[in-house]
Amino acid sequence: MKYVAMIYGNQAKWDSFPAEEWPEAIARQEAFNRKYRESGELIGAYGLADAAAARLVRREGGAPAVTDGPYLETKEYLASFYLLDCESQERAQEITADMPFADVDPVELWPVLHESAADV
Repeated sequence: MKYVAMIYGNQAKWDSFPAEEWPEAIARQEAFNRKYRESGELIGAYGLADAAAARLVRREGGAPAVTDGPYLETKEYLASFYLLDCESQERAQEITADMPFADVDPVELWPVLHESAADV
């Protein structure tokens, strides 16, 4: 079963994180990623750009119409997400709880209900 684990953030949170602590934080995250990639349970880990870089894309008259985003007007935004493939929901929860900052901020865990076939 696949799961998406999502971490939220905001600019104030990133700005308050001491610059000298970033290298250790990144190393801890990379160690987590390596551990679960090697187990085969982490399919991908993706960090997203700041919300200021988000764009809303619509189709108008058959052509893309692009405006500044993000879609939701909120202080918090999706900062990164992880795609997991686990034997059970309990295992997905164990892995998510093992994320380096899960003791500071919660991580949302969503089951993936279906996946488009790759050979279509």
